[in-house]
Amino acid sequence: MNKTFGILFLLKKSKKDAMGKSPIYLRITVEGKRVEISVKRSILASKWSSKAQRSIGRSSDAKELNSYLDSLLASVYRHHRELIQDDVEVTASVLKNRILGVEAKQRMLVKLFEEHNNRAEELKGVKFASGTIDRYKTTKKHIESFLKDNYGLVDINLVKIDYQFIIDFEHYLKTVRKCAHNTTLKYIRNFKKIIRLAMAKGWVKVDPFMNFKVKLDAVKREYLTEEELNTIYTKDLHGERLSQVRDMFIFCCYTGLAYTDVRKLTPDHIVTGIDGGKWINVYRTKTENLCKIPLLPIAEEIILKYKNNKEVLLKSVLLPVLSNQKSNSYLKEVAGICKINKNLTTHIGRHTFATTVTLTNGVPLESVSNMLGHSSIKSTQHYAKVTNRKVSNDMQQLKEVMEAKKDLPIKLKVSS
Repeated sequence: MNKTFGILFLLKKSKKDAMGKSPIYLRITVEGKRVEISVKRSILASKWSSKAQRSIGRSSDAKELNSYLDSLLASVYRHHRELIQDDVEVTASVLKNRILGVEAKQRMLVKLFEEHNNRAEELKGVKFASGTIDRYKTTKKHIESFLKDNYGLVDINLVKIDYQFIIDFEHYLKTVRKCAHNTTLKYIRNFKKIIRLAMAKGWVKVDPFMNFKVKLDAVKREYLTEEELNTIYTKDLHGERLSQVRDMFIFCCYTGLAYTDVRKLTPDHIVTGIDGGKWINVYRTKTENLCKIPLLPIAEEIILKYKNNKEVLLKSVLLPVLSNQKSNSYLKEVAGICKINKNLTTHIGRHTFATTVTLTNGVPLESVSNMLGHSSIKSTQHYAKVTNRKVSNDMQQLKEVMEAKKDLPIKLKVSS
């Protein structure tokens, strides 16, 4: 963007010295804002042309001064051109600092990323989930590798980040780092937050993401059918570890809670709801959104089953929960025993609640969204797309209504 730019040499007659000479100043104006710099030379007002902005006469002193002012003018234009080439925002103050050899403090990308991650670490469990912090750390590592491989740099000035940098980074993640499309966009989303932080601080004036438009690929969300859910629920499993993990998983299926949220549940999270029944009130670890979930009989049954469990009593929690890694490993054993050919994980329980347990049985989308603690109903709509059985049931009811209307007399409107 071109900005108005003006240069003027002038005398400061109010600052005459003992010999009656006035100091010469250089005035730089950019977009109506101006700064002045002393050129360290003085002259009698009678020997100065305000119109020409130069010394009058052909004396050696006049020629030397005018030559000096010409070189200074050339220097201003050179610094102005360099700022534009370096993609640095040109202001009167920035230009003055360049001329005086005072470099503005550089704001660096990796350094800002590190500061952000350190602050996030301090707010771990309060504002940031551990998984979120890990993703920011991984994004920073990818940025560092990208800078080293593509630019031979360990860091880069934030003002250097442009649209080309972003699409090159996207290409790097997909090719060199072999990241899938959605994974790539998640890393870029984290990168975008750092740029937005820099913009909020006034360090970046133009958003480099302005024209960066991409969409996540649709992801197939695996879930259990009603038959598969009942098979796992009723299966007689030998061994405490498999039974315990199965019960935790079934609890997820009937509450919609993610693994991390089930693990932190305590008796204090059970409250009396508006209907007088037992509800779970808990803030999701991932989004900090409040989930209000009426306890279904099976979920309440599982809580009662473990009320005297040693771990439950010792830790004052609702359920004994193993690590997520062990839980997922044991769930694969459970799937094999139950002859279910799906990659069973703790998170499939949440998907099953959204589809098989609620939406398929006619629970409105808005209610499901509220219980899942989604920030937007758009997130819940992904589950609605796969509930074909619900669509089939609804259409069957419509067919029955239409069949019943067949025998009704049809009144035709006759035009007069």
